[in-house]
Amino acid sequence: MADLVITPANVVAGSNATRDIGTAGATIAAGHAVYLDAATNNWLLSDNNGTGTRQVKGIALNGASINQPLTVAKAGDVTIGATLVPGTAYYLSATPGGICPVADLATGMDSVLIGLAKSASVLAVDIQNSGVTL
Repeated sequence: MADLVITPANVVAGSNATRDIGTAGATIAAGHAVYLDAATNNWLLSDNNGTGTRQVKGIALNGASINQPLTVAKAGDVTIGATLVPGTAYYLSATPGGICPVADLATGMDSVLIGLAKSASVLAVDIQNSGVTL
């Protein structure tokens, strides 16, 4: 398997989604996994093979360039704009902003759960940064 192929125009937060609004610190597309950088207070792309980026705080709900407003789903249902396998756990991948199924986690990656697929299109976002490196 591989990272989810997300169509940004199809990313929509559910009515139970918890949201946060901030500023993009890089170019970010809807559906990307992001974290809030403590030094700049900007949203950046999460990356499972980067230094200091192996964390997720939410899923971008809109596209933004650097210094533009960004809305992030921190929990709840998100129509992710990709085809999911119901019941599958999805994690932060080694691609900046990427989301992959649990089967794609490899040695050296951190186990950062983003959520579980409720259906073929809805991801129940429940982020858990375990701090465990495989």
